[in-house]
Amino acid sequence: MALLVLAGAAVIACVVLALTPATLARRTLYPVSHVQDIQASAERHGVDPLLVAAVIKCESGWDEAAQSSAGAIGLMQVMPQTSSELARMGLVDPGAYDPSDLLDPAANIEYGTAYLAFLEKNLSSTDEVIAAYNAGMGKVEEWLAQPGELADNITYAETREYLRRVNDAYQGYRDSYPTGLMVDQ
Repeated sequence: MALLVLAGAAVIACVVLALTPATLARRTLYPVSHVQDIQASAERHGVDPLLVAAVIKCESGWDEAAQSSAGAIGLMQVMPQTSSELARMGLVDPGAYDPSDLLDPAANIEYGTAYLAFLEKNLSSTDEVIAAYNAGMGKVEEWLAQPGELADNITYAETREYLRRVNDAYQGYRDSYPTGLMVDQ
């Protein structure tokens, strides 16, 4: 009986989704805010803005004030040590984006996007970048040193799930915004 109810609910959800205007479904399932900040940072650092949006969706659910128990802050859940290091390395201008003000959406997006760019320059695939954003580059390098596929070698359940969630969100953003993010969205 419970299986039938669940199947019925899934069918109803699919019908409602099919009848919902695309823009409403897109904004509900794959919301975007701070488009100008995302676009500017993504362009500056050479990162796909849709990947930035997917990371934000999975890291904070678009909650600007999000803070993790590990100390990650803001939309992209940037660690204060990471922002300071990115500024020290010259990858972000600390005069324009204060590394200690990670609750400022523009600064948070800038540091998170710069970190994605850093990972992209040092790793070979989007999966490696996503896993490293969650677990760190050192862990990803350990997993890559093992025979087999990265996804099979990830020893952290959280990172395996994070990789799946971000890839799903990334595909959802690509499907929902085929021409890219726009300021009026």
